Amino acid sequence: MADAQFENEQRTKEETTKQTVSPVKSFLSGGFGGMSAVLVGHPFDLTKTRLQTAAPGSYTGAIDVVKKTLARDGVKGMYRGMGPPLIGVTPIFAISFWGYDMGKRVIYSLTPNRTTQALNNVELAAAGFLSAVPTTLATGPFERIKVLLQIQGQGAGAGPTYSGPLDVVRQLYKEGGLRSIFRGTGATLARDGPGSAAYFVAYEVMKKRLTPAGSTDLSLPAVMAAGAFAGVAMWSIAIPPDVIKSRLQSAPNGTYNGFADCVRKTIKADGVGALWKGFSAAMARAVPANAATFVGVELSLQAMNSLW
Repeated sequence: MADAQFENEQRTKEETTKQTVSPVKSFLSGGFGGMSAVLVGHPFDLTKTRLQTAAPGSYTGAIDVVKKTLARDGVKGMYRGMGPPLIGVTPIFAISFWGYDMGKRVIYSLTPNRTTQALNNVELAAAGFLSAVPTTLATGPFERIKVLLQIQGQGAGAGPTYSGPLDVVRQLYKEGGLRSIFRGTGATLARDGPGSAAYFVAYEVMKKRLTPAGSTDLSLPAVMAAGAFAGVAMWSIAIPPDVIKSRLQSAPNGTYNGFADCVRKTIKADGVGALWKGFSAAMARAVPANAATFVGVELSLQAMNSLW
């Protein structure tokens, strides 16, 4: 009896291990995935942010943003504000994928008498939401800096307000200390909590569907398809809080008295449709950027698994 119990416990541990990744590997692979996402997706992100924050009538749509940006600043204008996410993306995405793995471990620890080690969709969503909590502490300031760099110079004859990321930090700290630098962090969690839940569930579900019977490996096209699906799932629900986040982080001091006030004033001024500004640009970015993310994650995991 004792031997049978020991064997069951060992089998449970082995099955749990298969469902999780080493914390170090999940951290590093998330960083590689994040860098891939920024390199591919930043022009789309810039387009989305400008659509969300520009005065009504400034642009007729995403294509108009691209045309005017290229005419004014050339190709390099499409990569304005890429410094903060590229510099910060390794820890941010690393923390996200590490947090997701830790979230799964928390769920296993809270359900010791499981009949199966495979997590259901609700549990995967909970792990995804938990991943956003530590990530937001890093994401909030980088999002604030990125948004301010992305929107500068939009008006006719408007010159740059900031010379770069460090200048943004310097001016924000002078203006309002750390509180100014972290403005919009709550809105970032409102976006990334539900968004991350949808993101990881969608990837896991699609990955399972695309995995050939009797195999545990996915082809690169299948990884790209699953990643693209995950990105679309996330941004399908994350756009409204993302609009509010962008407006909170780009508006002058005193414009809004918090998240709810920003929602109310946005709807009053521009209608409910304003909460979906940038949707097409976000969807256009979601497919290539998140396909690149999971290719980076899976390839780096394969490389690390072959080394140790």
